[in-house]
Amino acid sequence: MAQHTQVLIVGSGFSGIALGRALRKSKFTDFRILERGSDAGGVWQSNTYPGCRCDVPSHLYSFSFAPNPDWTSTYSPQPEIQDYLRRCLDRFGLRPHLRTGVEVEEARWDEDDQLWHVTTNTGPWTAQVLVSAVGPLTEPKLPDVPGIDRFQGKIMHSAQWDHDHDLTGERVASIGTGASAIQYVPEIADRTGTLFVFQRSAPWITPHDERPLTDTERARFRARPLRQKIERGKVYVSKELLVLGFAKHPRLMGLLQNVARKHLERQVKDRALRRSLTPDFTLGCKRIVPSNTWYPALQKPNVELVPRALREIREHSVIDSAGVEREVDTIVFGTGFHVTDIPFADKVRGRTGELLSTVWAGSPRAYLGVSVPLFPNFFMFLGPNSGLGHSSMVYMIEAQAEHVRKAIRALDISGSATIEVDRRIHDLYNAELDRKLATTVWETGGCRSFYRDANGRNATLYPDWTFAFRRQATRWKPDAYRLAPPSPSAGRRPQATTADAS
Repeated sequence: MAQHTQVLIVGSGFSGIALGRALRKSKFTDFRILERGSDAGGVWQSNTYPGCRCDVPSHLYSFSFAPNPDWTSTYSPQPEIQDYLRRCLDRFGLRPHLRTGVEVEEARWDEDDQLWHVTTNTGPWTAQVLVSAVGPLTEPKLPDVPGIDRFQGKIMHSAQWDHDHDLTGERVASIGTGASAIQYVPEIADRTGTLFVFQRSAPWITPHDERPLTDTERARFRARPLRQKIERGKVYVSKELLVLGFAKHPRLMGLLQNVARKHLERQVKDRALRRSLTPDFTLGCKRIVPSNTWYPALQKPNVELVPRALREIREHSVIDSAGVEREVDTIVFGTGFHVTDIPFADKVRGRTGELLSTVWAGSPRAYLGVSVPLFPNFFMFLGPNSGLGHSSMVYMIEAQAEHVRKAIRALDISGSATIEVDRRIHDLYNAELDRKLATTVWETGGCRSFYRDANGRNATLYPDWTFAFRRQATRWKPDAYRLAPPSPSAGRRPQATTADAS
């Protein structure tokens, strides 16, 4: 027999915790959080590769309602973020709502009983409301390279790091030069015998202002929380100014690009290597990555930059696009995640019975990155065009949590059976996004990035001020959604817990 809950949240990272906290704050307790891992943490539970840390400053990459005065660095390492999320789970009373080791296999809307029927590896669930809080950085993406199944050595993705595998003295091929590789390559370079770093296209690297936070600073934050709040505000404003270059006046990115170019020139004296490490697109078109250790790591005597794509994998070797073969013992893929081809969309069937991925047809779209027509009582976090290239995703998550809370409250206090975003509002919202996207650096910067979907549309980033998104998401607009009463064919459902009107 299926277990029932009014709201079923899938994922216990920042998004799941933010929504759970918002619901409990509204005296709403009839919800469960399903987590496929062994504990809360989301992306920070699965990504444990050497050197893993956030590239957004600690004070901003945390909940505004739960500041942490004990960060040890201006940029938090992965273990501290995971511990922070676990503490938040307990602090906000969410542990009793959490079910770990539960992976969703399918979710289907039943129009007759007006419930979501969810199949998991531990048994079925039904829910009035289904929320995807799985995030975009959860499913590792491996390249489609011939021979990957033939390799006789060790293969691992940065998000599935095998800490029991010893790289000491090994010949290692690292594939990709994105944010993860730029963190783990400097950490493993000295351990390997030989490290080949495959670079399909060079990224822009900016100087990193990371530094330890002193005991005195942490003591001040504990004694005077306002100091930390002010520090968070300063970081937010400094990051938000980048919107001017990203989305408003892309020519301004040239100023930061000059900083990155000088950083490259200071750290790499060899002209041939410097040419290979110089991007051929405008800074900001792809994700900007800060690092003071990436360029030095590439110049170690046992490290070789391969400025070409991977073409083939054989039993004991890798072959680049020029046909050069290199024998290796281990291959590490730092090739990112399924971002625009959202994996959860392959599990969710809406009102028509079609999968969400089929409805999207390669180009994901949603209202505020949260809701989609034909999928009643379904919400998602960090959905299409709610990502950022410059600031903290936690800021966006908090706005979306408030939006979803108000949607659930509207459904609950009205006595309605379903809530569904209005098609016209959804389409107008996305048309405005497309208009703004057209003149951003992501469109004019001359690159191809993971921001783009299968049809070439940037389905990842939000092309405006984050405070504008927050204002729009948190101000409830009743005309954006259609509420419908229970259908005559719907059976009697379990009594729901009522949220208060605040």
